[in-house]
Amino acid sequence: VVMGTRENKAILAASELLTPELEAARGTDLLIAVQAESDEAATRALDAADERLKEARSGGTRADDTFHPVSLEGALKVVPGANLALISVAGRYAGREAMRALESGLNVVMGPDCGTAIINGIPLAFANVVNRGEIGIVAASGTGLQEVSSIISNEGAGISQAIGTGGRDVRQEVGGITFIDGLRALAADDATRVIVLVSKPPDKAVLDRINEVVEGIDKPVVRAFLGAAPVGPGDARTLEEAALKAVALWREGDPREINVTLESRDAAIWDRTELLARRCTDDQKYVRALMSGGTFAAEAQVLFADVMSDIASNVPTAGAHRLSDPLMTAKNTVIDFGADEFTVGRPHPMIDYSIRKQRIADEVDDPETAVILLDVVLGYGSHPDPSAELADVIADASDKVIVICSVTGTDQDPQNRSVVLKELTDAGAVVTRSNAAACKEAGYVVKWLAAR
Repeated sequence: VVMGTRENKAILAASELLTPELEAARGTDLLIAVQAESDEAATRALDAADERLKEARSGGTRADDTFHPVSLEGALKVVPGANLALISVAGRYAGREAMRALESGLNVVMGPDCGTAIINGIPLAFANVVNRGEIGIVAASGTGLQEVSSIISNEGAGISQAIGTGGRDVRQEVGGITFIDGLRALAADDATRVIVLVSKPPDKAVLDRINEVVEGIDKPVVRAFLGAAPVGPGDARTLEEAALKAVALWREGDPREINVTLESRDAAIWDRTELLARRCTDDQKYVRALMSGGTFAAEAQVLFADVMSDIASNVPTAGAHRLSDPLMTAKNTVIDFGADEFTVGRPHPMIDYSIRKQRIADEVDDPETAVILLDVVLGYGSHPDPSAELADVIADASDKVIVICSVTGTDQDPQNRSVVLKELTDAGAVVTRSNAAACKEAGYVVKWLAAR
């Protein structure tokens, strides 16, 4: 069930579900395609879809007579004391919905490209179960916020507030308005002792404005602007480094003493890299990073640039070039499956693994694929059992290629990080402690293969 966008039609075509009727659809049309073992099964599925659509059009009243609002106005009638609205729609519609909420007297959280926040200990949209504490985060990045907050919690510290602003906020057109407001709010918050700032590369003018505000704050601030040059000793090149430096500052330690290079935290890295690389054939030489998080895709490109060339992405950064078609592969490739071309009219890939699973199978069939890199994000809103989706796919893929993945989350998440780590390892994946570590290990394998 998807909207009739060009990208969704291409996905249906790749799945052999694009019929002539669907091919003629427009971008605002709803497409329903069924693959079934019999005509009767297909009819039952389409009848069930019709019933769901009738239910959706009924104004929100369901079979159990409960009312589930389908509009902002309906929600305010059910909860007249509400003071906060969470915007979670495709980017092109977010501005309109945010304005409607503001005009209704609500505070508005989130923007396109950042579907997470933790406000007063309450997780919103995609978020993890983390400790309460004294480290505050402002992030123009959803998965970046999740990675940093989870690592901080796993290290024994906790989060005061985690404010998501939307990736577009740090672009020149917006000017970092919400990001700077969030920074100032944490600076004035007595419950916050350390502040972490997270973003994909901001516009230079916006970055200068943020840094100017930071200079006037008397609390320690860690900046993780992926791809930007560090400004001070507390700044970080990776999300993992940002989290660990924030914990060090919270413990009143020296962030300059934090060494989070892969070699420092995994003494066996080079031996393991060579063992993994020796499994590859002479034709296998490239990494295919299939990411559900946009910030993870950006971090991969930043770290890959240290060890390889010929990097392409649908969301290029750090010198990578843009893919002409996000459904195709070009040498070392980084795909953000959370980008608009994949999510308009479809569930986010942290919820629905179907597109990534198909792409994993496609990349395994490519004789030049050496490494498949994955991120697995846990927490509220994410798929309740990612191992059930990925274990068989990873087991099949591991016979032909190297599968490296990270798991973002905590043991307190509904999925339980420790359980997922074990299940993916048992399936044949090399599971690392962070996205940065997974990217570095994948990069080292490709570097070894290029030098053989």
